[in-house]
Amino acid sequence: MMRLLRGPAGSLFAVLAAALAAGMLTWFVLGSGRTPTDGAVHGGPAGFSGGGDDPSAPLPPSQPIPETLPEITLASLEGPPRSLSAFRQPSLVVNFWATWCAPCRREIPLLKQLRAEHAAQGVEVIGIAVDFREDVLRYARQIGIDYPLLIGEQDGLDAAKAFGMGLVFPFTAFADQQRRIVALKVGELHADEADFILDQVARLNAGQGEIEAVRSAIALQLRILAERRAREGAAAPGGSAATPLPGTSAATG
Repeated sequence: MMRLLRGPAGSLFAVLAAALAAGMLTWFVLGSGRTPTDGAVHGGPAGFSGGGDDPSAPLPPSQPIPETLPEITLASLEGPPRSLSAFRQPSLVVNFWATWCAPCRREIPLLKQLRAEHAAQGVEVIGIAVDFREDVLRYARQIGIDYPLLIGEQDGLDAAKAFGMGLVFPFTAFADQQRRIVALKVGELHADEADFILDQVARLNAGQGEIEAVRSAIALQLRILAERRAREGAAAPGGSAATPLPGTSAATG
């Protein structure tokens, strides 16, 4: 089994971890079936949209994103292996993360909130940690992650590849009751984005709208939200203060 971030072979992971911690990697991808090549918005069932918090940023190289959730099985937080197909809720939010990834850690309170607020509507959040098991167990206990976790090292990387993604964390897939990947956000997830996507997934589950139109609507709205967030950040005097990460304390001085 490949060991992450240890020895010379782990140097690439170290570089990626540093880049993610610096907030350098933020994109989002919508739809399925096409390899993203730029930051434009493409319509249709294979549509993607790029930009994340930086609408001008290029999309990461990747394989085509599958139409439906891939069948993957990883060790659970409790130990025994568990597959994505074992989760029966109508809507799934599948979040790939690592303990060394700063944007990943910032997302965790939001993911806990989404699960608490949307559980009655049949939404389940699943975290897939691509990291050392002992590190994940320690961090999950420290900050009180209360949603299901699957954990893998090389098999975790293989799971990310099955989603058409490479070494870019975090990313979050939203699936409807037919297990179609309705949206895939690459980069830190924000509350306004998650709420809009979950509303659109609920529409699909209720038989309202077509998947192509819903994907296009999500792509457009996330682009608008990203551009608004970028403008607000640029207009903030002196920049905005960093949000303390879960499990850390805000610096004073």
